[in-house]
Amino acid sequence: MNNRLQELLTRIKQLEQELLVELHKKEKEYFYEVRDKKVHFQQEVRKKNRRLVKSIRRYLSDADLLNILTVPVIWSCLLPALFMDLVASIYQMICFPVYSIPKVKRSDYIIIDRQYLSYLNLIEKINCCYCGYFTGLIGYVQEIAARTEQYWCPIKHAHRTRMSHSRYKNFLDYGDGEGFREKNSAIRKGFDDLDTDQSIQK
Repeated sequence: MNNRLQELLTRIKQLEQELLVELHKKEKEYFYEVRDKKVHFQQEVRKKNRRLVKSIRRYLSDADLLNILTVPVIWSCLLPALFMDLVASIYQMICFPVYSIPKVKRSDYIIIDRQYLSYLNLIEKINCCYCGYFTGLIGYVQEIAARTEQYWCPIKHAHRTRMSHSRYKNFLDYGDGEGFREKNSAIRKGFDDLDTDQSIQK
């Protein structure tokens, strides 16, 4: 990896840390804190938020008819998502120890906490739980796939990708046959950086 690329990757990590710091400042701004994986709001804030709840009757009357009609389509994705969750979890449970790949911590990706927001009604809370699960699941499965790809085929694409996964920076350049033969074994074992980055810190 050339020096310029290493500099950029280091800067990206620094920016990610700065972003986390800024996001956590919102805890003070909106008077909540996370303790034991649960969100706790100050009592006065909870009371204020409850006054913002939109009744289910009003929520449904304000909803666009086409949005309501697409609800069965959205929820039909839940069963395939649950199946993908199960398959991905079983896959890494069986295969990752064989490959000596650190397992992906599911709880770092699937985060369901919006139900603690007292300004949401029941339908909104259910919708938010669904979205949190589904988008978190995509991230969880992508990380499992990324670590698998690093083990089996750590080669960058010739074409630009719109988004690269977390392990892509470790891959060999497209067309570097000698590098592939010389470094492939080392890259297969190159998960040392996960010792510190594996679990997302609050």
